[in-house]
Amino acid sequence: MSGAGLDELEHRIDAISGEHTGPQPPDDARALVRELLDALESGELRAAEKDRRTGEWRAVPWVKRGILLGFRVGGIVDMSLESGGDGITLPFFDKDTYPPRALGLSDGIRIVPGGSSIRRGAFVASGVVCMPPMYINVGAYIGAGTMIDSHALVGSCAQVGERVHLSAAAQLGGVLEPVNASPVVVEDDVIVGGNCGIYEGTVVRRGAVIGAGVVLTRGTPVYDLVRETVHRAADGQPLEIPENAVVVPGARAVRGDWPQSQGISLQTPVVVKYRDEKTDAATALESWLR
Repeated sequence: MSGAGLDELEHRIDAISGEHTGPQPPDDARALVRELLDALESGELRAAEKDRRTGEWRAVPWVKRGILLGFRVGGIVDMSLESGGDGITLPFFDKDTYPPRALGLSDGIRIVPGGSSIRRGAFVASGVVCMPPMYINVGAYIGAGTMIDSHALVGSCAQVGERVHLSAAAQLGGVLEPVNASPVVVEDDVIVGGNCGIYEGTVVRRGAVIGAGVVLTRGTPVYDLVRETVHRAADGQPLEIPENAVVVPGARAVRGDWPQSQGISLQTPVVVKYRDEKTDAATALESWLR
């Protein structure tokens, strides 16, 4: 789709979202949603963009409005699947505008059997490996060479770079509403450990290592032992984990006589080092797996 075509798509979606709030959107609404999802799947359009000058990530509100329009115009249909040849049916009922993505060998995506799903409107680059069961939601972007491990979730509109490893049970939150809310972003060459949670308003910069069990949100303070500072979200900006930071679960004491007498502490992520050759060796991704 040309730039002019995207501009027209943006104009029509914004017009429908602003003028038609009732149950009956215009007749061309479904066609517009299909165009939007096709553009997202091809990678020519994204739900969040990085400013080339400042490096800041921003949501693209009209794209999110288009995704929400797809839920409004869609009808619930039977998407049930037969399980092998034993006559058992797995029941699924969802909006007809958001079925699983149609994929083929030519897409170059490795999806290991076992219950994974990629929803319509998600971009998944060639060379991505999906271990079962995992899920990639609408509007997400997954860069080349990334591995999505078992029980991992890439939420709606989350942006994941190249050569990222989302370990088992890692969760990237989805951010559809409000449409201008800060996205979840994991840049190139990041390692996200098992059972991590990275949620709304968090940007993990390239090369960072997020240790197993770390939870990050926009309201999470991250204590940097190396630079002796605290990384926080402020003034409407997201929480940013610096490039090459190695973050592990930590704890900080709760102030006050009573909590101190009880030995109470709060969980908090801690930057313990920045990547070096030893870290790279420990986190090296095995190319043969890909």
